[in-house]
Parts: sequence; C-alpha cells; structure tokens
Amino acid sequence: MKKLRGYLALTVILLALLLLDPVQRIVIAPWARLAPSRRVRIFTRWQRFLANGILGTLRLVGGADIQQVPRIPGRAGVLVLMNHQSVLDIPLVVAAIHGAYPRIVTRKRYVRWIPQISHMVRLYQYPVVDPSANSGDTKRMLASIRDAARSSDVPLALFPEGTRTKDGEIGTFKTTGLKLILKQRPWTVYLLVADGFWQRAKVKHFLGGMGEIRGRLRLVGPIEWEDPHGDTEAFAEAMRQRMVECLVELRDPARV
Repeated sequence: MKKLRGYLALTVILLALLLLDPVQRIVIAPWARLAPSRRVRIFTRWQRFLANGILGTLRLVGGADIQQVPRIPGRAGVLVLMNHQSVLDIPLVVAAIHGAYPRIVTRKRYVRWIPQISHMVRLYQYPVVDPSANSGDTKRMLASIRDAARSSDVPLALFPEGTRTKDGEIGTFKTTGLKLILKQRPWTVYLLVADGFWQRAKVKHFLGGMGEIRGRLRLVGPIEWEDPHGDTEAFAEAMRQRMVECLVELRDPARV
C-alpha cells in the first residue's frame, strides 16, 4: 500500500509538471513581461502554487508527514540558508517565503530539460553553479551570483553545503558563494533547518513509499549581517554551527 501511494503521488506530480510547463511558458512568462510592475506578484503566486501543490500531493496522496513550513518574510535583503537533505528542499524553501519568490542558487544540471523546473530556473533568473566548470565558466557563474546578491529585489536562497547530505547531518559549507554574497550588501539572514527527508533524497526513492517521510522544520532568525566588509569566514562558520545545534534540537523528542 505504501509503495502504491508512492507511485500514485509521483505520477500525479510528474503529470502536473508536464501539463503546467506550457502554461508557464505561454501564460505566466508573457504575462510578467507585459505587466512588469506586477512581475514579483505573478511569479510569487505561481511558484507558491507549484510548491504547495507538490507538498500537498506528498501529504494527501503519498502519505508523507511533513510539518507545517515556518514563515519567512519575503523582501529584498533577506538571505535564506537551508541544509540540503532532498529534492524537496526547493519546494520547502519556496513555501516558507511569503510575499515574494526566492532566487535560489541552483546547480547547472537543473537547467537541462526537466519539465517546469528548467524553464523556471531561466525565467526566475536563478544564479547557476557548476562544481565541474572550467575557470572561465566559474568566473562567469560567480559574477552572476555577485550581481544577483547586489541587485535582487526578492530574497536570495542558498544551500551552503552545495550537495545533498548522505547521512542527514549538516555537511561542510562550501563558502565561496556564501562569502561572495555576504560581501555585496547587508542581509537579514534566516536559517531554515530540515530533517526527516534525507532517506528519501531523490525522486526514485519516492517509489519505495513516501509514508516513511517524517519531515520536520525549524527556523532560526532573523540574524543581522550589517557589515559587508566584516569577517565572512567567521560568520559562515557561526551560521553552520547554529544549524548543527538546531538540527540536534529538532531531533530531540522532548523539544518537538
């Protein structure tokens, strides 16, 4: 029964992404171009619709137990750092931010043809990173992150571990991008810590049953980063330590 619900939920999600991909291309993108003053509102409502639809399907059809997502204010100058446990981290961070959509620093592989997702990366102007890039491409990617950090009128979201955890713990931060972002402007930082997703980290794992997902989230913040010329290395390490401590608390039955 668990596997059947997993197959059914995944089928619903994939069909929805396939069917809604042309809607995004034919309706949402032109609408935002024709009404630039409403761009943030249009993009925000569309993205939240997709994220909440995915999470709702996992809960109702797949049987996943996912805690209500904390609320993060969506405004310019907000930086969200989240640990990386599964493919669900993106809809989770989108669902958490209210009032605006986040620009998410994203792996290049998601730019390839994935229904809905690949076009959204381009449409929403997500900064793209590729650990295997040559030096020239790396410079261009870092320049894109720097420009997004300086000018973004919506929150920026980053998974500072750079890759999904294999054991659920907080991994070592890859700080190049984070330090570059911190140097561009003052930030109001929020730490979104998730647990219970890492054993179902990839889409293929959903087929084994989503009913085993016991997703829990906790928000830390706001934390003010006021001096772009400050010690970015120390700040990054402090943020990681706070996320580690938060994960320990999240796993403590007495605190849940």
